[in-house]
Amino acid sequence: MRANFGPAGNSDSFQKMGYKSFADIPRYVREMGLDCYEYQCGRGVKISEESAKKLGKLAEEEGITLSVHSPYYISLSGIEEEKRLKSIDYVLQTARAAQAMGARRIVVHSGSCGKLSREEALALAKDTLARCQQALDENGLEQIILCPETMGKVGQLGTLEEVMELCKVSERFLPCVDFGHLNARTFGGIRGKTEFAAILDTMERELGAERARVFHSHFSKIEYTQKGGEKMHLTFADTLFGPDYEPLMELLAQRGYTPTIICESAGTQAEDARTMKQYYEQCLEQRG
Repeated sequence: MRANFGPAGNSDSFQKMGYKSFADIPRYVREMGLDCYEYQCGRGVKISEESAKKLGKLAEEEGITLSVHSPYYISLSGIEEEKRLKSIDYVLQTARAAQAMGARRIVVHSGSCGKLSREEALALAKDTLARCQQALDENGLEQIILCPETMGKVGQLGTLEEVMELCKVSERFLPCVDFGHLNARTFGGIRGKTEFAAILDTMERELGAERARVFHSHFSKIEYTQKGGEKMHLTFADTLFGPDYEPLMELLAQRGYTPTIICESAGTQAEDARTMKQYYEQCLEQRG
């Protein structure tokens, strides 16, 4: 078992290489030397069941594992009951698309804390996630794994500690640790191997070794402000903002972790995912 690497959506190179439709995605990912792909439903679940099944079949043929990002406008911690019920429905829509394409993991944003205290927002989000899992079970979607994501803006629910608490709602949940987000919301707090190790240690302590080893992840360099946190995604070519991927790859190889690493670079996500994979494999070779 090894870590898997892939892009979130398509790099700019997708069309430049002559690819045109969603049916070309698995071949593109494989030709880029990658293992997985995160299908984006950030602006709504618009893929038909037929298309999802076709994508899943092609991905299986190419040996590509799929995951799905649920709509950005989900708010697990919304004060209004109606908004939280809609969020449960959005999760269900995403899960049905994931099931059709053979994906198991779906990434879920927690939403903003708004006028609530962080404790109040967390309590609401935990309740909503529990209802999401119940809805999945009741609709024959129990195999779908919900992955609450760490968030990049200071006002959003989604610190590492908050995501650990959300994942305790069900042993089936896996954290989606977005290292770029964590670095942005701590204003450059991930400086090297020590900080990456602390994140991995926290996962293992709070959720157990089994879940920690196979966590879901997003990685990119992200520009941030000293007030709000995340501003915009960058590429690995940026030298001003972090985090750097090398210390994390070294730790994954050393610890034998096998997560799914989805790169969210701006326009070079497949290329940067390949860069991470190549370095990770070098680390494995050095360990023998």
